[in-house]
Amino acid sequence: MVLQVWEITANNIIMVSAIGNDGPLYGTLNNPADQSDVIGVGGIDYSDHIASFSSRGMSTWEIPHGYGRVKPDVVAYGREIMGSKISTGCKSLSGTSVASPVVAGVVCLLVSIIPENKRKEILNPAIMKQALVEGAAKLAGPNMYEQGAGRVDLLESYEILKSYQPRASIFPSVLDYTDCPYSWPFCLQPLYAGAMPVIFNATVLNGMGVIGYVHSPPIWHPSNEEGNLLSIRFTYSEVIWPWTGYLALHMQIKEEGAHFSGVIEGNVTVRVHSPPAQGERAVRTSTCALKLKLNVVPTPPRSKRVLWDQFHSIKYPPGYIPRDSLDVRNDILDWHGDHLHTNFHIMFNMLRDAGYYIETLGSPLTCFDASQYGTLLMVDLEDEYFQEEIEKLRDDVINTGLGLAVFAEWYNVDTMVKMRFFDDNTRSWWTPVTGGANIPALNDLLAPFGIAFGDKILNGDFSIDDEQSRYASGTDIVRFPRGGYVHSFPFLDSSESGATQNLLLNSGMNKADSPILGLLEVGEGRIAVYGDSNCLDSSHMVTNCYRLLRKILDFTGSNIKDPVLFSKSVKQVMPLYEDDNHLSSRRTDVNFSMYSAVLGKDLICRTDSRFEVWGTKGYNLHVRGRNRKLPGYDVIDLGRGLNSTIDTSNSRRPKFTEKNKGDYFGNRYLGEQLDVPELVASQWLVPAVIAITGW
Repeated sequence: MVLQVWEITANNIIMVSAIGNDGPLYGTLNNPADQSDVIGVGGIDYSDHIASFSSRGMSTWEIPHGYGRVKPDVVAYGREIMGSKISTGCKSLSGTSVASPVVAGVVCLLVSIIPENKRKEILNPAIMKQALVEGAAKLAGPNMYEQGAGRVDLLESYEILKSYQPRASIFPSVLDYTDCPYSWPFCLQPLYAGAMPVIFNATVLNGMGVIGYVHSPPIWHPSNEEGNLLSIRFTYSEVIWPWTGYLALHMQIKEEGAHFSGVIEGNVTVRVHSPPAQGERAVRTSTCALKLKLNVVPTPPRSKRVLWDQFHSIKYPPGYIPRDSLDVRNDILDWHGDHLHTNFHIMFNMLRDAGYYIETLGSPLTCFDASQYGTLLMVDLEDEYFQEEIEKLRDDVINTGLGLAVFAEWYNVDTMVKMRFFDDNTRSWWTPVTGGANIPALNDLLAPFGIAFGDKILNGDFSIDDEQSRYASGTDIVRFPRGGYVHSFPFLDSSESGATQNLLLNSGMNKADSPILGLLEVGEGRIAVYGDSNCLDSSHMVTNCYRLLRKILDFTGSNIKDPVLFSKSVKQVMPLYEDDNHLSSRRTDVNFSMYSAVLGKDLICRTDSRFEVWGTKGYNLHVRGRNRKLPGYDVIDLGRGLNSTIDTSNSRRPKFTEKNKGDYFGNRYLGEQLDVPELVASQWLVPAVIAITGW
């Protein structure tokens, strides 16, 4: 739908779209409502509460290597609205597809105030969105990813439109850390020196024309001397088309602000230019502003700082990334973003309440300074790893004292093959490109520590440390060193029972004790591994394991040992060990490099890492290394895709190389046709690709 929607709005057609009925889950925006040139509408009830079914933001186009935009744009009444029956009479209707026609009606009424002979000259999608979001009434309680600008207000929007002059603007126009809960998640965690950049992604609305240009970088104007402690870098649309673009702020507190506590205020301005309208000679110019009010605190202690690995997450689209819990049969794809502020937002809130500071890493593991963090938290990851990442992580843990906490997922090739299906929309076969997590890649990462996961798919209820939990399609631990602590429980193994066709609890299955939790001290650091992430993921959670997570972080970050987790009865006298032939193997029938940010790509620190390593290979890595590549495929370069901000003009196609069985990455990929269709943009869309890519 993306290309068709761009074509529609570029031709001055105002599009209003329902945001979706996948709430209350976050990261569940539906297309085309998640596009910046479309007015996306969420639903509320008559008490001005967000309807439980209304999808929540943020947008996930930009993840994992950026940060999403605020959506919905506005909300309208969408619960128990009276509407016509197909036959006669009325009936009660609910859904965002009920709220969006309400907004479409508002748009029509607003259009009617413009004389008919001037409508095409004056009105456009950007102007209408400006009138709606600037006139909306902000609701008390919901955050920006639930309500957008707020409840649509016809009269306020009318007043704006009545005296409107073509201009550019920024939505949201304010980021206020003191305005909680509306400014969640930003208001929940203050800025501090030494942190990864905090990214805020705003939308530029250009009411002056379908195309606009930003010729010079945005400017930060601090309101007082303390504002100079804030360093901002910008990524933005140099070409704004159709009608909209992005402005991403990458915010860091300078080192001299390590002990500062207070509020920083100021404005960011950006100047937008558009060609003259019909009958005009002068270029249209507008300066738009974003107001900032930011809380800053002294840098927290290392033990309380947790780094979340976002870089190695892969979601749908573009690949068939399967669901994490095979119990859930009505949602086959992993499409919620796997971000701290989407389907892991409840976990994020819990960790903040517990006093932890959580930062996001959207670049390789070479791009962070391990001496600053108590724990690297790796949850439900699907991508591969550069050799440099594996080597650096080993050094970070053993010599720098970094804690490592890994929450894995199921991975079984036979089960993935059975999940293949024919999609009537694309007229093609779709097959999972990996499991719930990429266990072969995780095993490569954990190999220096003598740890590996297996290929079982385990299900069942268990209790640990007086906390009842559900193990939902998790995996088992098959390698763990002597001296570590391993917890095992009797579970059903459904890995060979056809998980997509049969109930998981067939009477014929046998329960056997399976190791699922391991804790280990190694060198200066500490490691915890757990075979399931569903207890942290709010998408389809049965029971949470937040208490277990806190105890794991106490151990990895502060070496605080819970007496139950470190009971002598679970200490390994002999190591767990499965030989290589019994470890999980990679798929041999999919081209994983199509979806990976690692295979065939350069190791580079992106714009979500610390400013000092932007565009480099990372800390203590000064030599440009070869691309990570698996044998069997030439590298396929997709250019500037929807998530990419890296210049690929000098990209190359490495020659075919074959690794022997004894190589470090021994499991092979064998080439076949890709199972999912390619998206090919026509030439007229070039300005749009520039405008919408990246952030």
